[in-house]
Order: sequence, then C-alpha cells, then structure tokens
Amino acid sequence: MKIRILLISCVAVVGILAAIQTMRFDADWPEYYGDGARSHYASLDQINGDNVSRLKIAWIYESGGSDTVRNRTQIQCNPIIIDGILYGVSADIQAFAIEAATGKPIWKTRLDDNKGTTSRGVTYWAEGDDKRIFFGAGPWLHALDAKTGKPVESFGHEGRINLKTGIGRPGADNYVTSNTPNTIYKNLIIVGVRVSESETALLGDIRAFDVRTGELAWTFHTIPAKGEPGYETWLPENPRERIGAANPWMGMAIDRQRGILYAPTGSAAPDFYGGDRKGDNLYANCLLALDAATGKKLWHYQLVRHDIWDRDPPAPPNLLTITRKTSDGKNEKIDVVAVVTKQGFTFVFDRVTGLPVFPIEEKPFPQTAVDGEEASPAQPVPRLPEPFTRQSFTPKDVNAFAAGRDSLVHIVQNTNTGQPYTPLTDRVTILYPGSDGGAQWGGAATDPEGVLYVPAKEIPVYMSLVRRQLSASGSASAGKSQYEFYCAACHGADLKGNHDGSYPSLSEIHNRLTRDQVIQVLQTGRGMMPSFSHISRAERDAIVGFLFNNTVEEPVEISQTVRTPYRHTGYNRWYDRNGYPVSSPPWGTLTAIDLNTGEHRWQIPLGEYRELTERGIPRTGTDNYGGPIVTAGGLVFIAATRDEKIRAFDRKTGRMLWEHALPAAGYATPSTYQVNGRQYIVIACGGGKLNTKSGDQYVAFCLDSD
Repeated sequence: MKIRILLISCVAVVGILAAIQTMRFDADWPEYYGDGARSHYASLDQINGDNVSRLKIAWIYESGGSDTVRNRTQIQCNPIIIDGILYGVSADIQAFAIEAATGKPIWKTRLDDNKGTTSRGVTYWAEGDDKRIFFGAGPWLHALDAKTGKPVESFGHEGRINLKTGIGRPGADNYVTSNTPNTIYKNLIIVGVRVSESETALLGDIRAFDVRTGELAWTFHTIPAKGEPGYETWLPENPRERIGAANPWMGMAIDRQRGILYAPTGSAAPDFYGGDRKGDNLYANCLLALDAATGKKLWHYQLVRHDIWDRDPPAPPNLLTITRKTSDGKNEKIDVVAVVTKQGFTFVFDRVTGLPVFPIEEKPFPQTAVDGEEASPAQPVPRLPEPFTRQSFTPKDVNAFAAGRDSLVHIVQNTNTGQPYTPLTDRVTILYPGSDGGAQWGGAATDPEGVLYVPAKEIPVYMSLVRRQLSASGSASAGKSQYEFYCAACHGADLKGNHDGSYPSLSEIHNRLTRDQVIQVLQTGRGMMPSFSHISRAERDAIVGFLFNNTVEEPVEISQTVRTPYRHTGYNRWYDRNGYPVSSPPWGTLTAIDLNTGEHRWQIPLGEYRELTERGIPRTGTDNYGGPIVTAGGLVFIAATRDEKIRAFDRKTGRMLWEHALPAAGYATPSTYQVNGRQYIVIACGGGKLNTKSGDQYVAFCLDSD
C-alpha cells in the first residue's frame, strides 16, 4: 500500500512539473505608468544586470501617421498591455491594439475629430465580458470595445462624451482635450483635461463619469464657486466667471484600497500675469486628496502660491511606502505620496493625513513686478529631499565652451536671475530650471525600497513681459498687430519660432501650408497649439493675411474677452550659436533619491552629444521628455533623450549597462510585460521634438534565445 501511494505521489509531481513547464507566465502593464500608484515599476526579473546586454529587437510596429516632411508629429504614449494585447496610440492620434508578443495588428480606429491634441495613452476597464478602452482625442472621451475597437454605443452619445460640457464660462475658448490617460475607481472614470493657458481658458474642474453610461457622477471645482472653501483666495470676486485652467492635465494617482484620489492641479490662466486673480489662488498648483467615490476634498497642499511662472506640477504623483525612524529609534513604515516639480523639488506627504514627511520652509522671494501684479511674499521649499536640479543661473554658470561666452556673460549680468520665483517684468528674466522643468510630464519611477528615480533637464529659459499695444479706441491695426497680440508669445515677434523647434517658424509658412490649412489650424488647434476659435473671423483673417504677406488696411477690433495688459515674449530656451545650451552641463540628468532619508543615492548625466564626447568632453546629458521604468531585475530603463537611444542602468549605482539606437527619439515612457514566459521592453519612437525627426514606430526588445 505504501509503495502504491508513493507511486501515485510521484506521478502527481511529474504531472505538476509538466504543467509548470507549459504554463504562461504572463505579467501585464495594465495602467498608465504601470499601476494606480503610478510607480513605473514591474516585479519582473527575467531581464537583469547579468543578461541585459543580450537584448535584441523582438518586433517593430508601424503605427502610421507620422509627419516625415515637417517633423511635427510625436508619440508620447505609454502603452498598456493586458492579456497579451498591447493598446497604444499612433502618431496621428488613433488608438490601436496589437499582439504584444509579435506586434501583429488587431484593430485601429479611424477618428476624424481628433485634431489639436497629443496623447499619452489609453485607459482600460473591464467587468466580465465587458472590456473597454477609454481614449481621449480632441474634445471627446471615447469608449471603445477592447476586442474590436468599435464605439461602445451605450456610453454617452454613440460611444463618446464631449468634455467641454460643464466647464464653459463667459469668454472662454473651445480648446479642451484629455490627452493623459484617466483614472478608474470601481465604476467611475475620473477625468482631468488639458485646456489652453491663455486668459480665455476653460475651467479645469476634476470630474468623474459612470464608465457604463458616461453620466456625470461628481465634480470638484478647482476654482471655487462663491460659498465654497478657497473662494476667498481669489480677488476680485467670481473667479469661475473670469479665470480658467487650474486643471489636472498631468494625470492622477489612486489608492484603491483607501479610496483616495491624488490629483495635482495646474496653474491658473494666463500663466505669467496674475493681476486679474490676486491672492493665493486655491486650488491651482495644489496636490489634492479627494474621496474617489464622491469627489469630497480630504486634504490639500499648495505647492506654489499665486503662480506667475507656469510652475505647476508636471507629472502624476507617486504612491509608495518608505521607512522612517521614530523618536524612540524604531523603524516605521509610512505610506506616502510624492510629487516632483519643474523647480527640481520633491514634496513628500503622509498619504492619509497630508502632513509633510520632511520639513517645508517658507522662503521669501522678490516681489518687484509689473504694474497690477502682486507676487506672493513667500513660497514653500522642502528642506529634504535635496533638489535634483541646480537652483540658480548666474554669469559664472555660463558654459565654459559656449560660443561667444564673453557676450553671453554680459547678457546674463543684465537680466533678472539668480533665484527661483523672480516675477517677470519688462527686463529679461531667466527661469532656471527652464519653464518646463526640471521634472517634466514623464515623471518619476519608484521601487519597493522607497527610492525615486527622476529624469530632469537644466536648460535656462529667458522671457519678459511687454505691454500689449492697443489704440485708445480698443482697436489694433490689422495683420501684424493681431499676430503680435495672439501669436508672438510662442512663435516670436520675428516669426522665427524658437531654437529647439517646439514652437515652429512661421516665416515661410506659405511654402508648407495653404491659407485654408492655416485657417483650419487656427480654428481647431494642432498638437500643443490650442484652438483660436474664440477670436473673430476678422481677426483670424488678419493674422493669415499677415503670414501670407497680404496687407489688410482696415483696423480690426480686438476681442472683448481679452483683458490681460501684458504678453510674454516666448519660451526661449537658451542655446549658443552652435546649438548647445548656454548653461554648464549636465543639461539632462537621472537622479536616484532615497525617500527614506531624503538623500541622493546617485545622479548621472542622461544622454549625450556624441560630437562633444568624441572631443573628450564628459557626457553632458541632453534635454529630455519621457519617464523611466524600474524592474525587480535591478534595472532602470529610459529613452527620453534627443540622441535617439534607449538605455538601461543599474538601479543601485546608476552605471549604464546597455544602450540601443532607436528609429526616432523615444519621447515617451517605456512599458515592460511578460507573455508566454518572455519579458519584453517596449518604447514608442515618435520623435518630433527638440528638432529631431518624427517617427511612427513602437519597438519591443527581448532577450535573445541563446
């Protein structure tokens, strides 16, 4: 009897082992940045420091729609992978599904109402056989059948809802899009939107919709209505009728166990002049903790008061657990939420109470500003963690090998510079780090040890405020004056755009576009450019006439919605005549910050200019867009750099272990997943920023089979 039992047991073990050998060891990447905590982390270790050098291209998917003539398209998508299917967005903003193991197409949308937007990915929800992809494109939030890509007709009106509904105000424009994937909590999809950054911006309310029907479930007013808390921080009265934005464009995080939503909010509009919105301006520039089921505020912290520098948080917060010593010397686990900023700061709060984990100091800053402006006398600055960027740019910080260095030093000596939060005036002011970071929308990654990995850039941006020129009658001469009023802040008074191509030159636009095409762009927007549908047809015609060298003699009245007496002179990233940043390197970095202690573990330059490296200059790093991911295999993967490469670093030391050229720059965050027992790394290669070529390919890597 004992022998028979032993034989049966052996047979059972053999069967189990055989079953294990044929099992699918799959691991999904089911949400934007990996999970609701936006951790950018995967517990996969098949690819590790010992074998990462063996990574090879597994497949390439051509998503379509890239602009290879003007190089103006991008792909910012962090794709999600669920049950062996990868869902992403193409260069021309179409959602698609492909086989995650092969790149073989399954479906792709053919939307014709997705103009004037970019996209950082899609959102997935499922209940039983009902599986949906939510996709923001143009003003619409679409619900698609995950199996077919067809609209879910029961959601909203024929499978979509108009995101402008409910956030309008007097004099606002029409520009709205949900280009960052939204957040699922039970049967709700919680939506943040991108709106324009001008004084005609729509309201930036946070809203939750029923995932099945599209019906509105709750709204949180990021600009309070009369009688709501925070209303008193806006002067004069009725800010919801006068002011827009304060919107969570950068994405949100969710603690589903506690039912808490963590939503950063953007600056109030317009960005660089706040004379029409005196006060601290709650809840702009805040981290909000909301009850995810009801939208009720649990706590908030304002990261910048009365923002007049466009210093809103650029990325979703990270939820993680750290270890801190108590007063009696014991180790205590704390669930925290961390926020990285354009200024190079990291704010860390207790996830439940909102109390700062590290001391935050109230620091005074200059208050001299243009007429009508009232800058905040102090701003919060965390003592720890240590900043991950330098905090000032002075004459001594001009790059030693910059072309024309002596003249650059002289220019810097005659600017407002040297510390953050210096109000803009008619004198040139230098923002350092630049106006879009420091940290940028790629955000930071975390690991279970409590370490934060954040990419950043350190390139000075200069600008000033100039008075808008209006005649006493409230009219401006047509053409050039209209262009200067509405367009010069981005494209330059000389029509030449800016150096890195993020705002293109319009000086030869007649060689690229027809008049009708330019009018269409003004009406609908394109990419990062918002719609100008709110201005009159006469104003649009005058601008187009000026661009096409046609004189319009009669004056054209400026729209009455425009009240701001100043315009800024553009986002001017500062490069020398050879195309290199005028600041001393590093120009791009990757930093590992131990949030248990607030100290840096390491910081390295991220990216290179090969011609400088070949001259013996140490790696300088480059401007970058896109985030990292971290794996249990001990690796940090990131593309992001303008040198069109993806790299892997040892997460303990920062040592680079692998790099691979891409068909176009990967200005996006990679994803990692496992299908049929094989781990993959995939990156969207859209390029199109920083004067690099556009592309349409998704490239997946896996280990070779040897």
